Amino acid sequence: MANRWLLKTDPEDYTYDDLERDGRAVWDGVANNMALQNIRKIRKGDALIIYHTGDQKAIVGLAVATSDAYPDPSEKNEKLAVIDVKPRRRAKAAVTLAAIKAVPEFASFPLVRLPRLSVMPITEDEWQRLRQMAGW
Repeated sequence: MANRWLLKTDPEDYTYDDLERDGRAVWDGVANNMALQNIRKIRKGDALIIYHTGDQKAIVGLAVATSDAYPDPSEKNEKLAVIDVKPRRRAKAAVTLAAIKAVPEFASFPLVRLPRLSVMPITEDEWQRLRQMAGW
């Protein structure tokens, strides 16, 4: 079974609309050590929830990894990793951070506990609940 991940993006830089328009993208710009450890674990076929940071703070779409993690070709630092992604579907209803925090089962979810982490794993239970909330 494929793993599941949440990827954050600042909508001022790149939005789910941009991903849908482009049809695919290299997911780059991850520099935090823990987030880099997570992105290196992503494998082709893994499900990706796309979360907008900034003023929106909401899950907005679903994507899929179309590659395993690989060194960022645009950077000289071999520690930086990227993945290729393509959009799957937009959330029928954006799932806000406030809505997530209101669910007691999400108390240990990294989005709640580690709000600055940009790439995080999603457990099976979290995945099922988020799918329900997003209308997938």
